[in-house]
Amino acid sequence: KLLIKDLKVDEVPLRIYQPKQPPTGKRRGILYFHGGAGTFGSIRAFERVCCYIAKNCNSVVVSVGYRLAPEHPYPGQYFDCLSATLYFMRNLEEYHVDPALIVISGDSCGANFATVICQILLNKRDLPKVRAQVLLYPGLQGLDFHLPSYQQNASVPILFRKLVIYFCFRYLNKEPSVLEDVLQNRHIPESMKQKYKKWVSADIIPDKFKVRGYVPQKSTSYKPEVHKVIKELLAITFSPLLAEDSVICQLPESYIVTCEFDVLRDDGLLYKKRLEDNGVQVTWYHSESGFHGILAFFGYGIFSFLSGKRIMDSVVNYINSL
Repeated sequence: KLLIKDLKVDEVPLRIYQPKQPPTGKRRGILYFHGGAGTFGSIRAFERVCCYIAKNCNSVVVSVGYRLAPEHPYPGQYFDCLSATLYFMRNLEEYHVDPALIVISGDSCGANFATVICQILLNKRDLPKVRAQVLLYPGLQGLDFHLPSYQQNASVPILFRKLVIYFCFRYLNKEPSVLEDVLQNRHIPESMKQKYKKWVSADIIPDKFKVRGYVPQKSTSYKPEVHKVIKELLAITFSPLLAEDSVICQLPESYIVTCEFDVLRDDGLLYKKRLEDNGVQVTWYHSESGFHGILAFFGYGIFSFLSGKRIMDSVVNYINSL
């Protein structure tokens, strides 16, 4: 049912999925950035997800094979995703895509890339406005690794709390020598903690998400040497949740998926609140039994999960409602 085409734009592989039947009108255009902590994952691994969206939303889906760290150094991944986005937005006519119906989406770190790209595009006045961002269990901040979801799901497969920090180091091409200190939030200067606690804090997380074994963290001492090693964690590219209100209030309508058994659950909840506080319309889907990375199993028969199918159907219904 689909035409699938591979091409390269500025050395970045793209795979474009479009329905075979001739378009009766303009289609939606969807950019998809896959997950994998910026260090693994591929277009092929998310083929089933992209095919499902293209077929069920009668849309053109562009899956972006951004180059992986550490071989392709950070922040190259953002530039790759931006190149792909600019190419697509400048060639909508060729794909019969309605410029008023562009959706930028991704899962996990791909949702981080989607968030950052939507923020960057606000300054590109010569391009169509993004209609919506679709963020599936996004990772959006490197400020606090003691949020309730980090504690509750520290040992839940497939993304352990310690593994998150390890992947951060690998992605940024740093030696994980200060990993334990980062786990304890010793990389944050006190001034920064105070500045951002209105946006990143367990106090903002609704109480119903704290009932499952959450203990407020005792204050830990800041270590300047740790901050120096890993300060990129606090850059807006890595932590788009820390963007100023003047940026957040301009963002497009958003769809956010969170999973209960996911260390990154609270990143999604905090971003949802930030967007809503800034007048951005948010549709939220919470998977009560979902876990981080569940969509990597989508479409694999007996290896797939009903919760993953429900997430995909919720995404399709949302995109079709635009």
